[in-house]
Amino acid sequence: MHWSTQSASLSKSSRQNKRKFPGGDSGPAGKKGRPTSDISGHVKLPAHGYPLEHPFNKDGYRYILAEPDPHAPFRQEFDESADWAGKPIPGWLYRTLTPNSVLLALHDRAPQLKIAEDRLAVTGEKGYCMVRATHGVSRGTWYFEATIEEMPEGSATRLGWGQEYANLQAPLGYDKFGYSWRSRKGTKFHESHGKHYSEAYGEGDTLGFIISLPEADFVKHLPNTFKDRPLVKFKSHLYYEEKDKVQETLKALKPLKGSKIIYLKNGESQGEAFTDIYGGVYFPTVSIHKNATVSVNFGPNFKHPDVLQQFNAKGMHERIEDLICEQTMSDLLYFTENDGRLRLDTFSL
Repeated sequence: MHWSTQSASLSKSSRQNKRKFPGGDSGPAGKKGRPTSDISGHVKLPAHGYPLEHPFNKDGYRYILAEPDPHAPFRQEFDESADWAGKPIPGWLYRTLTPNSVLLALHDRAPQLKIAEDRLAVTGEKGYCMVRATHGVSRGTWYFEATIEEMPEGSATRLGWGQEYANLQAPLGYDKFGYSWRSRKGTKFHESHGKHYSEAYGEGDTLGFIISLPEADFVKHLPNTFKDRPLVKFKSHLYYEEKDKVQETLKALKPLKGSKIIYLKNGESQGEAFTDIYGGVYFPTVSIHKNATVSVNFGPNFKHPDVLQQFNAKGMHERIEDLICEQTMSDLLYFTENDGRLRLDTFSL
């Protein structure tokens, strides 16, 4: 398998221990460099599968960690070509590194949030900001849990499901890309409009999050290949750089008939919070005001496993193999559709 191996520190027993919040996991992104054809110096990743120093998704750009693709066509010709030395590496020689565990994303978060060493808990700081999980879903019924570990006076959370363009420096539900459930008064939020939904929740409560997304022709299910994107180098690792398409995506949003979001408190459904939500890819998302701490559970060992049967849902951990297969298919389609051009580029050196 091409993805990094999950360390033993992510076992069930270690998650029960006191979490560590290292201070060095949020180093600021430095000046981008253009990578050269030295593709042999790929630095080994940390045990949890992501560099501790990395560029963050911000300022209109997104950064996707890449790794050498051993199956890329004409790879040997590029490796042996002296004419290619010192030139930028073609993006199709690499592939997206697909995580083998569902965790809180280190790069896809507001930098001021503190992520636990096991990447299954987060602590806030000052104003509302958010973090997304590493895996999203676009069809089917899915479930994850979150527990409010600490909620000091004056702090609050808005938890739920958000798309990739939900504003990281705002509470979930601030824009059209997210749907949240607030700790204070149990209010639900979308597009900054709050409506009464349930009683409040707080420290010690375990919350459940169900999303149901029917099939739809207008929803793209295969992830982007990124092989046609430029590669940039940061701290010895290569990343695909993609420019945000927020306005285009906003214009393309359509309600997904039959879709719904349901929130649960300590295993008890609070009813349908949202119906006919916008179609797209949704990620488990945590947003925090001030210094509350929230832990997440993506499965398989849920505190309320009966919820899966009750709603005919899958735990988010089941997205791991699905996403690997979908990413591979997306890459294969790119190679198939661009074979002639790649051949021409290679042998015209």
